Amino acid sequence: MDCLARLNPEKLYVDFAPGVTRTDPIMGRSYTLTHSDTTGDLFLTVGLVFDYSKITSMRDEVLGRWNIYYNQYACYIYLYVDGEMGGAAASAVRNMIFRRELPLALEAIRYGDREFFYAHPTLNNAPIIVYFFSAFPQYNRVENWGTFADYDGVIPDDSGYEE
Repeated sequence: MDCLARLNPEKLYVDFAPGVTRTDPIMGRSYTLTHSDTTGDLFLTVGLVFDYSKITSMRDEVLGRWNIYYNQYACYIYLYVDGEMGGAAASAVRNMIFRRELPLALEAIRYGDREFFYAHPTLNNAPIIVYFFSAFPQYNRVENWGTFADYDGVIPDDSGYEE
């Protein structure tokens, strides 16, 4: 998967919740990515549980969690396609938007948690398994979206790490 660097790091705000550091743990490490339609800002919470306080009734967040998949680490991503509107037409639009914006969301997770990936470089090649949850069979799917190496926009940062 070829991902163009679309992430503006100045628009990404990252919060590390209690129980996680910038590098650990792997198992159970969870991501809650939300955004502002007004400003275009992205908000990433890294924690041991999803940050439900950031989730709105729109259900347009991207949730992720590290787990074991066929004896290797994988990042599971969860998307709620139907949202609050319901109906096949609304789900079709939301499905299209999730698919269009998911590369940016994955790049935001990769960049926002970059010190974690520097500390555990093999996780750059772990599969990303995406669950599209929907009441409509055509949108209710599980797909492999590559690895985080596919979403490393190689944006320079001031963390002192070199890629």
